[in-house]
Amino acid sequence: MSTYTVINPANETEIGVVDLLDIEATDEAIARAAVAQKAWAQVSPADKSLLLRRFAQTVDGDLENLAALEVSNSGHPISQARWEAGHVRDVLNYYAAAPERMFGQQIPVAGGINVTFHEPLGVVGVITPWNFPMTIAAWGFAPALAAGNAVLLKPAEWTPLTSIRLGELALEAGLPEGLFQVLPGKGSVVGERFVTNPTVRKVVFTGSTAVGKQIMAGCADQVKRVTLELGGKSANIVFADADLEKAAAAAPYGVFENAGQDCCARSRILVERSAYDRFMELLEPAVAGVRVGDPGDEATEMGPLVSAKHLASVQSYVPADAPVAFRGSAPEGPGYWFAPTVLTPQSRNDRCVTEEIFGPVVTVLPFDDETDALQLANDSEYGLSGSIWTRDISRAIRVSRGVEAGNLSVNSHASVRYSTPFGGFKQSGLGRELGPDAPLNFTETKNVFIAVD
Repeated sequence: MSTYTVINPANETEIGVVDLLDIEATDEAIARAAVAQKAWAQVSPADKSLLLRRFAQTVDGDLENLAALEVSNSGHPISQARWEAGHVRDVLNYYAAAPERMFGQQIPVAGGINVTFHEPLGVVGVITPWNFPMTIAAWGFAPALAAGNAVLLKPAEWTPLTSIRLGELALEAGLPEGLFQVLPGKGSVVGERFVTNPTVRKVVFTGSTAVGKQIMAGCADQVKRVTLELGGKSANIVFADADLEKAAAAAPYGVFENAGQDCCARSRILVERSAYDRFMELLEPAVAGVRVGDPGDEATEMGPLVSAKHLASVQSYVPADAPVAFRGSAPEGPGYWFAPTVLTPQSRNDRCVTEEIFGPVVTVLPFDDETDALQLANDSEYGLSGSIWTRDISRAIRVSRGVEAGNLSVNSHASVRYSTPFGGFKQSGLGRELGPDAPLNFTETKNVFIAVD
């Protein structure tokens, strides 16, 4: 069994060593999950709900520890990390109500009674990314457990620590052994085995579009269920009639939160031409005001990038001759630091405009009118999120319906609520997570006709 050394991205120090599972260990975990799931399916809905609420309470009692782990492993600012840990608790509490509300239907038919049941799939594999390790894990395991499944969670190699801790907390809360297992390992080993082992009935993956395509192709061989949340290049559309002061003040937090390592980042700011100069005047001090530094400091708003490899990738989008309008500040090394950066490319086809940078880099482009704004916003292979800034409610509705994206905000950058569905259009993904119907995505609908003649 190989190991992986976990690095603190803020200071480049080693903070732990994690054992990585091989294929044999992964298959053993899958077999344990299958046994545990059969027993879990027989647990009453009320008792399932009770255990999931207890899991949420156990997470709540460990919030500070979980937040500290995320700060050291992922470089998230402590205030953000606390919110993320609390979000895990809230997602568990939300789906704890689901087992008692998984209603089927009674459908009128001739000659008898027709009813439907929502049966659990069995074993579900959840593969999570390194940018939001705790929260995205919860989006997968909470509704899947509520629907009666066993869950195998494979965290990203770079950021496994909070996921491992959540696995420990599940056992502390009393969830049955084998029902929720965390399997650190390489995607080419553990993740691939989720795809190829027929006992795993569904794969939930969040990550790059390229890897998502590979997983989808592999699952197709077994007609295996799959949910994909992939890349993004979201637009932040600012019309001239918007509250420009508010839009400019909010814009940095729509893209630079989590150092831009967010599929929902509004990394393309599109501004109506008549308001462009004024918006840029307002944007510069807003970017300069983003507090970048020690993620353990309560005042910090943006931490480092996750790794040296990812830092190099982000830097490649801002060469020496890049059209930099202005920058914020960031600490010198050690640590994987990159200052918030605003680019004003001359071409709409520039690489920094079309490709997902996944870092604290934003492009600003002008548009001429509503039609031009929609064309520019939709000129992307992605369609995950976006924002629209305008005081005209009719325009807000028209543009919201016209933008090809799954999650939009008007006069806001808020994308995610556990009570509403989340997912993308085009190459940003397949299927939806969160919202009241999420547990149903982990079930098969069974139809039963009962003759009464």
